[in-house]
Amino acid sequence: MNRRLAIGTRASRLARVQTDYIAGCIRALVPDIDIVIEVISTRGDQILDLPLAEIGGKGLFTQELENALRDGGIDLAVHSLKDLPTEDPEGLTVAAVPKRATPNDALVSPAKTLLRDLPKGTRIGTSSLRRKAQLLAFNPGFTVVNVRGNVETRIKRAGDGTCDAVILACAGIERLGLEDAVVEVISPAIMLPACGQGALAVQARADDLPLRELLAKLHHAETAAAVAAERAMLAALGGGCQVPIGALAEIDAGALTLRGCVCSLDGTRFVRVELDGLAEDAEALGREAAGRLLAEGAAALIAGTR
Repeated sequence: MNRRLAIGTRASRLARVQTDYIAGCIRALVPDIDIVIEVISTRGDQILDLPLAEIGGKGLFTQELENALRDGGIDLAVHSLKDLPTEDPEGLTVAAVPKRATPNDALVSPAKTLLRDLPKGTRIGTSSLRRKAQLLAFNPGFTVVNVRGNVETRIKRAGDGTCDAVILACAGIERLGLEDAVVEVISPAIMLPACGQGALAVQARADDLPLRELLAKLHHAETAAAVAAERAMLAALGGGCQVPIGALAEIDAGALTLRGCVCSLDGTRFVRVELDGLAEDAEALGREAAGRLLAEGAAALIAGTR
């Protein structure tokens, strides 16, 4: 294997922290390796004045990294798995899914008030249709404000008059060491996370077998099975960031429990499913969950968002 590796990353501090973590794991395996970090701007990073759902298209935060990987400008790319489309692009593969961080969403608010105690009219910031729909399903009196930007920027929005609180992924907050900002880790009974939230994906060229062999040592089988179930459900539903779909798979001693939901944009209609099975059947369980959601009316809800 080449003793020099170029790793592609987005420019945000969170993306850099995630990439540095993977680089550190590789250095622990190959101490004398020369690693170069290449910062690449994606379309999702460049367009900040629109909600993600209005930008449209797949791979908003991954396409440019994948292009550089395919062209040989980088050797591997580090992604937040929830940003990665469910199908592998031609010539590329996810070579490792490391152990997952906390998958839940988190409430950040200067008032330090729990979600259930926030009054009607509270302005909550998020650009995620999934979070918006589940917030309104929980309390239709909330006002959801579009807030985008990196983690630090969104946390500041909760105190600068833009909104009263924001919802972010726990994993990003934890990786940046900003846990003191969290008022509440939101229960999945209230808000199911995005498919793959909290997990990283290390992507490489499919034909780079020596590198794939090395990266396989970073792979966490239990995390991979959990996110495989979630992403299989998402793929079978034909969803993406334009659709309010949530899922969470949890594994205990080889037993897998998958919860999923599809909501209308205004939170007034939703369908949920919970299935139990084996971790070794993760993808089949995800497809079964999608089938049950569709049978309960998810197709109409998904169509209504487009």
